[in-house]
Amino acid sequence: MAARPVVPEDSALIAKLHSVSAAKPKLIKSSVYDAPADPELKVRSWKMDEFKYYDVPSPFPTLARGIFTVELPKTNGTQEYRIVARGYDKFFNIGEVPWTTWDALEAHTAPPYTLSLKSNGCIIFIAALTPTKILVTSKHSIGPTPGANPSHAQAGEAWLRKYFAKKGKTEADFAARLWENNWTAIAELCDDSFEEHVLGYPPEKTGLHLHGLNESTKAFHTLPQADVDAFAAEWGFIQTASLELNSIAEVRAFTDECGTTGSWNDEPVEGFVVRTHVASTPGKAPYTPGSTFFFKVKFDEPYMMYRDWREVTKTLLRLAEQGRTGKGPGMSEKSVHKGKMRRAETKVYVRWVIGEIARDPTAFEEYGKNKGIIATRDRFLAYLATPEGQELLAAAKKGNMPPPPNLNDSTVPFGKTIIVPVAIPGCGKTAVAVALAHIFGFGHTQSDDVKSKKPAPIFIKNVTDLLKNHDVVIADKNNHLTQHRAALRTAVAGRTPPVRLLALNWSLDGLAPADVHRICNTRISSRGENHQSLRPAASREHEQVIWMFINKTEPLAPSEVDDVVDMEVSEEEGLEEAVRRAVEGVVGVLGLEEPSEEKIEEGLDKAMEYAVPAADAGGNAKGKGKGKAQDKKKQDVQEEKNKKKTKPPRYFGFLPDVDLEALLSGVVPQEKSAAALYEHLRKEKRIATRPHITIVHSKALQEAGAQDLWDRCMTLDSRGDAKSAAVFECTFGHVVWNSRVMAVTVEDVKLVKEQEGEGDNQQAGAEFVSKMPEELRKRLHITVGTGNSGIAAVEAKSLVEGWRAGRNVQSLPLEGASAKARIHGLFS
Repeated sequence: MAARPVVPEDSALIAKLHSVSAAKPKLIKSSVYDAPADPELKVRSWKMDEFKYYDVPSPFPTLARGIFTVELPKTNGTQEYRIVARGYDKFFNIGEVPWTTWDALEAHTAPPYTLSLKSNGCIIFIAALTPTKILVTSKHSIGPTPGANPSHAQAGEAWLRKYFAKKGKTEADFAARLWENNWTAIAELCDDSFEEHVLGYPPEKTGLHLHGLNESTKAFHTLPQADVDAFAAEWGFIQTASLELNSIAEVRAFTDECGTTGSWNDEPVEGFVVRTHVASTPGKAPYTPGSTFFFKVKFDEPYMMYRDWREVTKTLLRLAEQGRTGKGPGMSEKSVHKGKMRRAETKVYVRWVIGEIARDPTAFEEYGKNKGIIATRDRFLAYLATPEGQELLAAAKKGNMPPPPNLNDSTVPFGKTIIVPVAIPGCGKTAVAVALAHIFGFGHTQSDDVKSKKPAPIFIKNVTDLLKNHDVVIADKNNHLTQHRAALRTAVAGRTPPVRLLALNWSLDGLAPADVHRICNTRISSRGENHQSLRPAASREHEQVIWMFINKTEPLAPSEVDDVVDMEVSEEEGLEEAVRRAVEGVVGVLGLEEPSEEKIEEGLDKAMEYAVPAADAGGNAKGKGKGKAQDKKKQDVQEEKNKKKTKPPRYFGFLPDVDLEALLSGVVPQEKSAAALYEHLRKEKRIATRPHITIVHSKALQEAGAQDLWDRCMTLDSRGDAKSAAVFECTFGHVVWNSRVMAVTVEDVKLVKEQEGEGDNQQAGAEFVSKMPEELRKRLHITVGTGNSGIAAVEAKSLVEGWRAGRNVQSLPLEGASAKARIHGLFS
């Protein structure tokens, strides 16, 4: 690749993306692709958590929505990077955030205001990978994608090459132009033969609509519309219609007028993108004066309604297929989420399209591939104009639509439902189940109530017995393994009508294991003895149990159940939020009547008041004969254990919220020996699943200053109340290794000021950092893993100390990655 001078701020931005992604993989993700021009060259695509663009202050080092980068040769041992393609900064609709209200725009932006038509397709980025080769991407991917032939990027590139041929130009010509100016060309692919959206496009407007030329830099700079139009004409793109206005008042008046008809120049439009710049920063918005600034004005009607029609059709087609194969309930009006059924027109559409699917399912064979969407809508609009359609619409508006006709096809509705939690201990599944059972009258049985050497068959029988008298039964078990879900499916297989499996899925995907452990451990500690078996008693064994579940959980596959309600494992979501999420989910899936607020409050009260039966709380269940004696013995043993003094931890350490594989996977491949050891650790499952940073060990309490350090750790121990415990930030420096062990060095520890901990905890945390001995700082590290069980983890400490002393230890920088951590008493 031809040399281009390193741009320090661009390279620093990518290094920051790496570090944030390593510490918070759910916040920023990346994917690596082989470059089309050179398989040896890797291009990395960065994707931010969409919902976090709304946060103030922004958690991202850039607001770019779509950014592609490559690694450059190291400079003085430092990894450098280049931005290849850069999208627009994330922009928002009118009123979507505080800084896009009309008043805020009037106060904080300056003319001119360029309004460009909001194209209705998929975005395509085109940039120079080398002076002679181009890179064509969709928003976040390159080349082929599973299930799409061609992919968005491939379809966009095909159009681009048509333009080259038409203009008598070459890829090298185009690449040279983009390379020279360091531009990313941004276009919208509008091609109904490839993929339909909401609006249709005639042949003369099918292709790539060019609407932007961005500088491929950290800062957001985009060329004026006149330059973009000239570039489009030169290279054969379709120009994006635009106009320029001189005040926010004019923008508002113009868009209000267009919004009344949903059209401009007698053509339907979805809205406009408005391009301007910031005159002064509105409040805490993530912009600086003078920066480029976009916002959009979208017309909700009728396009939001058209989108609803598209989405409900896809849902109904999926349900119809399940009904035909006996795997689900089939389609019905009740199966459509109530949120989609607010409009009378949509109620009529659902009635009509169910009939169309039942009459001729072959007419919808390509719908899932986004083909036939517009034709289906046009057929419905023609029906809606008929007397029959108008009569049904009038009834829908009055709320008295006639009952739907019986469908004479193979669609078989579900009969009963088993609600299947998929969770680990501490997620709150039983509390949610207790609330749901009270709110809706569902049957509810717990696996923890079964006291038997082989509890699984008894639990399954309890579920099926409850189905005799309940339409819905909650199978309250972690169900964290595929075999657990399969057992429930097998138990009701062949029933007519079929039984639905509805999962309440507390997914762990994208969460740092240490984060999940801390959240669940805190909840288990808070509930205390109020559980049949897993209680935070003297031994702290429950912490190991949580780790076992985290490591062994098998993610839920959509094919295992008929419907899924996504739950959430987070500190922010408490019992009330979880119950309301579950209520909304089951109402939508089962078509139940929305419960009253009073009923929901009652359910929450029941969940908060819930206590296991006295016998269970003591560690046994009621039995007969010999079983009673055995249970009494178990109870006596448990009571004796509970009388013992709580066992002190073996050592104290920081528990950082970091996923080691995410932190290291992008770094260790840079050196063969590091990659080899890391791959060995990964294959042998010797990478630490609970990373920790040792502070002080009980064996060292005789050493000078150790007892004081131990006492301060006792004060800050997060085992008692992790939510209010002091939070620290640990900055990582390098990954170091030899042939036996790999470790991550900790360069700095500081107290996080903005967190839940207050008062004494906050002050104690500040004192802990200020009084931290220098010899401790020098040895702080995470042991990634040892080559085999015969190598002691303490070798990592010696390795780090040797590296800091300047010995010849292999290392790679981690670009300042960091993670939040709490002090925790540890036993193993």
